[in-house]
Amino acid sequence: MSEISRQNKLKLKWLCGLIALLLIPALLINLGLIAFIDDEGLRSLVALEMKFSGNYITPTFFGAYYYNKPPLYNWILLAFFELTGRADEWSARLPTVLFLLAYAATIYYFFRKHYARPLAILNAFALITCGRILFWESMLALIDICFSWVIFTLFMVIYHLYEKKKWYALFASAWGLAAIGFLLKGLPALVFVGTALLVRFLFPGKDEQTARFSKLFSLAHVTGFLVFVILVGGYYYAYHQYNDLQAVFETLFNESSKRTFVQYGWQKTLVHFFTFPFEMTWHFLPWSLFGVYLFRKGALRHIRQHHFTFFNAVLFLATIIVYWLSVEVYPRYLLMHAPLIFSVFLFLHDQNQKEKSLWYIRISRIIGTLCILFFLGALLPAFIPQTRDIPHVYLKTGFIFATLGGLAYLFWRWEKERWIVFVAFLLVLRIGFNWFVLPNRLKIEWSTQVRNSSIQIARQFQPLYIYKNSLGFEPANGFYLTRESNRIIRRQFENFDTAGWYIIHKNYEHHLQFKESARLKVMYEQGFRYVGKIKLKK
Repeated sequence: MSEISRQNKLKLKWLCGLIALLLIPALLINLGLIAFIDDEGLRSLVALEMKFSGNYITPTFFGAYYYNKPPLYNWILLAFFELTGRADEWSARLPTVLFLLAYAATIYYFFRKHYARPLAILNAFALITCGRILFWESMLALIDICFSWVIFTLFMVIYHLYEKKKWYALFASAWGLAAIGFLLKGLPALVFVGTALLVRFLFPGKDEQTARFSKLFSLAHVTGFLVFVILVGGYYYAYHQYNDLQAVFETLFNESSKRTFVQYGWQKTLVHFFTFPFEMTWHFLPWSLFGVYLFRKGALRHIRQHHFTFFNAVLFLATIIVYWLSVEVYPRYLLMHAPLIFSVFLFLHDQNQKEKSLWYIRISRIIGTLCILFFLGALLPAFIPQTRDIPHVYLKTGFIFATLGGLAYLFWRWEKERWIVFVAFLLVLRIGFNWFVLPNRLKIEWSTQVRNSSIQIARQFQPLYIYKNSLGFEPANGFYLTRESNRIIRRQFENFDTAGWYIIHKNYEHHLQFKESARLKVMYEQGFRYVGKIKLKK
């Protein structure tokens, strides 16, 4: 991939144009169709409550202080609600799409400094088209893609400004990005910036024999750290004007430690340690498949000879260990690691492609065969009962079938460009997923009933309250109830409004007099809550 002819350049340019066109429908079609999962509802509910309370400093959840995450992503969601004039799934998920595209562009910008254009492009597109992102995270209104983009940028800034010996800019940028990361997700940002700085300053520069570890104790570092203190400290100073800080920091520390052996013990931690690599390989297919090149003789030596790739490998190992030892880890927590390890895999892949190694031939045949199978399977939506009632099903099926067929042909025909062709193939699969899978999920998922039930209850019963802790942790319900009520739905523990309507847990039915008028469907255990008026004992 490092040397390309004029004809290959034209092919690459044409393919990149095609991918740019495919990205729009792939990432946007039916983006707002499926109802929120709880984590999405939580971020959006907190944002809505900021709007209705007029307080943008202290986040709340059902009117009570919410401590688990700082508010930056809630501000972003609220800004998109205001810009689009709507508070719904589409407007909440749109930032995810934009941050993902910005993340990919950042990968290309930095990787182009070290790799040939085709390889830099492939690294950028590999992020978007890895299975976990393409078919899950890119469709959700969650913090993680934005946070991962910030942290990855932090990694790259540290590496490149070190090479330029711009110490003040390095530390100011690193701690400034860490501050943004902290205001997004809390303490993990400190782990990342601390580890990245330590790795970089223990790692000799490209033209150096020894590292510059002493720079970590310089005035430049102190100055850079002050950027973090000013940004984060400024926010918490403002927060302290409304509420005490002790509960905030206790919760932030608890959020960071609860997924480790401290909570789960050594036995579960040990099992997780051995299963973690296989689970993550599965989630980040197909590009994680290229990890087999690591087992080829001379792979490690080849990596060490390329300074930037070697740095990425070392940084990946240094920052992944925290998650490797934490039992409760979701793949979305690792999205800042994906470009680091993909750069290693694709660097080795580039070498194996030039040499036409046995591993390269095997991988090409496996992926090429899968392309043919998916191409043939693309006809199924026109014939199976789950998708036959989708509007224009034959037209959509024909488009997916023909496009996948053409790309499968090019995959085998254009060897030098076949992996960029494969990116386009994956994006067409996502378009088919949007057209055929998402509408079917809408019909069968419980979250659809939760959304419909919440909207109906909020429109029919007002004013609406929560009787004590009856709703528990049900942020998806909370978002729809709050949006439709156009006010915060609060928990009531005293001074009950007998003219209002209450959401009541079944645990209260034996010692509380109330008249049931409806049932609210909730996410937890696909259960329900009563809705009715309570009668106070005289």
